[in-house]
Parts: sequence; C-alpha cells; structure tokens
Amino acid sequence: MKHAYIFPGQGAQFCGMGKNLYEQGGAARDFFEQANDILGFRITDVMFSGTEEELKQTNVTQPAIFLHSTILFQTTAGLMPDMVAGHSLGEFSALIANKVLSFEDGLRLVSKRAAAMQRACEINPSTMAAVLGMEDAKVEEICAEFTDEVVVAANYNCPGQLVISGSNEGVRQACERLKAAGAKRALILPVGGAFHSPLMAPAREELAAAIAATIFSAPTCPVYQNVDAKPYTDAATIKQNLINQLTAPVRWTQTVQNMVADGANHFTEVGPGSVLQGLVKKIVKDIATDGLN
Repeated sequence: MKHAYIFPGQGAQFCGMGKNLYEQGGAARDFFEQANDILGFRITDVMFSGTEEELKQTNVTQPAIFLHSTILFQTTAGLMPDMVAGHSLGEFSALIANKVLSFEDGLRLVSKRAAAMQRACEINPSTMAAVLGMEDAKVEEICAEFTDEVVVAANYNCPGQLVISGSNEGVRQACERLKAAGAKRALILPVGGAFHSPLMAPAREELAAAIAATIFSAPTCPVYQNVDAKPYTDAATIKQNLINQLTAPVRWTQTVQNMVADGANHFTEVGPGSVLQGLVKKIVKDIATDGLN
C-alpha cells in the first residue's frame, strides 16, 4: 500500500501561519529568510502578524501557503511520498515534495502566478460560488446554459460539493438557477476572481513564459495533476499541465479516487488547515488521514 502526501491551496491561510516553524530556528528560519529575499518584501511579517485582510491579498496568500507547506515538508525528517498531489496552488508544493522544482524556483513561479492572476482579476471582474447538494452533471448542465456570460465548473472538491467560476453576473444568475433546480446551497465566495475559468487566460499566458524558462527535474514519485487527475512523471508534460491548470477545473474528487485506485491507503496533508483531509474522507470512506501543520 502507498502513502500519499497532499498540499492545500488558496483559502487555507490564517493569521500567524508558519510562525511556530520560524521560531524553531535552523533550516526553517533560513528558508523563510531566503523567501523574504526572493520576494523582495518581508512576507514573514504579514504571515506572522498581519491582518486577515492583508493575508487575503493574492500576491501574499499564494506564496504564504506555499511557504508554510514546503518549509514544513522540507524540515520534517523521514517523509517519503509514494505519490503527491496538490489542490490548485498546492500542486506547486507537491512538485517541491517530489523534487521536480527547487524551493527557489517554486517560490518564484508561485509569486509570478499570484501576480498574473491578480492582474487577470482586474481585467475581468469575476467571482466564484460553492454549490452544495447537487450532482456534478446537473451543475455542469446548468452552467452550459449560459452563452452570453462565462460560467464553468471550477473545483470538483468532493461528491455534492462543486465550485463554479465566471463573470459576476453569470455566477449570480447561475446561483439562482441552481437553487431553483434543487441545490441545497449556492453561495458566492469571497474571492478576487474567477479562478480556473477561461477568464484566467491572461494569467495563463504570463505563467507559461515563466514555466518555460524554469528547469523541471525528473520526479521521485508521480504527481497527480489537477487538469485530468492522472499521475505524471514526465517533466515536459508536468509543465504543460501546470499551465493548463489556470483555465481548467481542479478535479480533486477524481484525483483522490485515482490515487486510491493506484494503492494509496494513507493521506497526509502538509500545510495550513485540514480542509483536504475532510474532502478525502468524503470522497473515500474509511481511509487513513492525518496532517502536518
């Protein structure tokens, strides 16, 4: 049987995150200080003592979660993944864990990704909404009814929980239709834009250039990637899937199902929060989960 390591994405942040790691000193503190130098500002100040509002800024949130996850992984002895996966942003942390990316290159890519996504949000004001208690196929069917507005399925989180993404008006109208069609809830999320939708195309172009210029090494174990939930070990394909991820849905439900089908019997979430552990339990009953945070 196999041990899977999984890494959270945007939304897992909290005030004070990573502070206990930093205070351990040694390698963890060195990684954080290196990150401050690479980013050109003291992200540690925002992570450890900033406000919730400051931490929610995309250019802070994404590198902060990445740093918490990767530094925790790098400084915990004896972690040997048989397979890895990450939810959206977490895919970059997963690629540190299986040695596809160096810490420095991973942080630079995450920083560029966050800035590009922020710019894309400013170009196309947009949002996301969580849809609860409805079959995926029905949500997809209702999203497909929109032709004048962008509305797409964005995050397949677990059975009965799907996040949609699109234009402000499209998502608002979709929520009304979904509730009328029987969804238990359809609520707008407090996010900056329509992540994992065609509205992220400008960010995808920026990220593609940065990824093309970055060295990706052969992984030590497969990474199950968001775009199609399948395992990959080819560096060139991993690169392309990372680029495609920005405008494609996160297939988390299918990812966990495929990992279990390939032998995973223990999932460890590495990073802030425990959201992914909860999702895994909803996707596969009676599976071992734990977390490092």
